[in-house]
Amino acid sequence: MSSPYLSVKNLSREFKAQGRTVRAVDNVSFEIPAGTTFSLVGESGCGKTTLARVIAGLDKPSAGSLNFAAPTGGRVQRTQMIFQDPYASLNPRWRVGDAIAEPITFQNLRPRTEVKQRVEDLLVRVGLAAADTAKFPHEFSGGQRQRVSIARALAGEPSFLVCDEPTSALDVSVQAQILNLLKRLEKEEGLTSLFISHNLAVVRFVSSMIGVMYLGRLVEVAPTAELFAAPRHPYTQLLLEAIPRIGQGRRAVAVPAGELPSPLAPPPGCTFHPRCPAVMDICRREAPALKPVAHGASVACHAVEAASQPIRFMPKAAALGAALSSNLTSGVPA
Repeated sequence: MSSPYLSVKNLSREFKAQGRTVRAVDNVSFEIPAGTTFSLVGESGCGKTTLARVIAGLDKPSAGSLNFAAPTGGRVQRTQMIFQDPYASLNPRWRVGDAIAEPITFQNLRPRTEVKQRVEDLLVRVGLAAADTAKFPHEFSGGQRQRVSIARALAGEPSFLVCDEPTSALDVSVQAQILNLLKRLEKEEGLTSLFISHNLAVVRFVSSMIGVMYLGRLVEVAPTAELFAAPRHPYTQLLLEAIPRIGQGRRAVAVPAGELPSPLAPPPGCTFHPRCPAVMDICRREAPALKPVAHGASVACHAVEAASQPIRFMPKAAALGAALSSNLTSGVPA
């Protein structure tokens, strides 16, 4: 792997709610090697978007640090973000040409005489037409609007791209088109990326590394192939087992005991322990640290740490992970 482009160390973000302190992101650490895509997955409310906003500079951390590598080859380090909802992220009063031109003119990236041509080139590059510069957002479909959002992000000439569930609001067939476009552009531009999603099929397609979040904490980090072939944390195994399978009809899916805890009053110790099939006494008292295991993976789990061999808390999880991998052929997500 190449050297880290981004290092996140013990990052936390707290909010005040109902007279209490909510730690939306809790002591998170990871690295993203240059030229790779790191994905964060987890249920809604686990802190993925909050972490993405902090990394993108749209919010400030309450504790910890994030450090980008020093620019090389004369390239300036810039971060751009692609948001989840293409209907809300574009100003309905602006023509798309003006929206794409704004980061160019604001940062003085091109002479004013070249801005129009640059905008048209970007639109063509994302699969739209140069003449679309004169249109308003309401004249485009959802997939086309997200292509405009991607063009606007590229207009800022980023070296780091934050993608916050950029396909979740789109139809499945359109999702595949947008993901293939992002993969191609990231390769052509040599971008490093943070990709946020709750869809494991999507992150399997786009990622080099995957981090699994639960109630603001990272519970497992692993290379993509390793995570799907040998998921270690019981929560990761649960996520894999819950993936629907075409052609398998109705099947029993293991459901963890209890309900998802409230972030206003998280359980002591390991926050997953009320729902965990392998809970031990220590899990109720002490939060497990994220520790390295084999094949470049790290896991925060007392049961995994105590076991001499990988544990299959959800027996079907690895098989389902392998099946998901086999479905992602021809560069089109399942």
